Amino acid sequence: MNFPAPALIVLLHSFWRPALEILILALGIYYAFIFIRGTRGAPVATGFLGLLLAATLVTKLLQLDVLTALLTQFFAFLPFAVVVIFQPELRRLLAELGNLPIPSSMREQRENIAVIIQTVDRLAPVKIGALIALEQRIQLSDVVESGLRVDCEATPEMLETIFFPNNAIHDGGVIIKGDRILRAACMFPLSHKPNLPKSLGTRHRAALGLSEETDAIVIVVSEETGAISYAWKGQLKRGIRIEELQSALTQLLVRNVQPRGLWDWVRHLTSFLRTAPGARSTEEEI
Repeated sequence: MNFPAPALIVLLHSFWRPALEILILALGIYYAFIFIRGTRGAPVATGFLGLLLAATLVTKLLQLDVLTALLTQFFAFLPFAVVVIFQPELRRLLAELGNLPIPSSMREQRENIAVIIQTVDRLAPVKIGALIALEQRIQLSDVVESGLRVDCEATPEMLETIFFPNNAIHDGGVIIKGDRILRAACMFPLSHKPNLPKSLGTRHRAALGLSEETDAIVIVVSEETGAISYAWKGQLKRGIRIEELQSALTQLLVRNVQPRGLWDWVRHLTSFLRTAPGARSTEEEI
């Protein structure tokens, strides 16, 4: 059937708005699913939505007017429930979008990595436990409890002194920003992921917990075995070699992640949502 040109223009004009709304809604649902998949709130959300859907179907089929009215009123409070359930994930998402990356040269990043590698290479063979958080765009002061302000240059000698056994501040984590040690003896939030191995120690749970709530890279040296591990965005790599740690830090830190245009910003947001805490299974890595 051939439409006259004016009729075709009117048809297209009336069609593009619903199509755009459907596209935005579909993308919103897709990225919401990507964001919550595998997080601590995912089982709660799945059970909650399943129960809500079942209750809605039952009330509609049986025409239970009172329950239908109550469910309709309940939907008005659904956004508040989402905020409560996904409070850590939403806080991390907003912090990611609200903090601009601090420019640093490739040379400075490599020098900072060299300090961490030298420190771990000294501590691991003698089985001195360590917990080092490398602060990125999200400030760790919002999620880290206690700790002593240090604010000194990060050197292998200084870090080795902090973690030396029987030192007054050796028990806890260290926060490093760039080439500065900001705080020591910090208590990081522990991970509450289900099915974590019972052999996973407090340091590893703290590293995993901090990486779930922030974009920090957290390095762990086991006090019992001297094994090296690191956590990033809710994923824990255990028992790696010093060369693997250096390669991972280089890949994560020595890179250009600053969005410049609208398309780069969209790609940056998409990449963040796909690597949301727990978005990928960590069972094999843990």
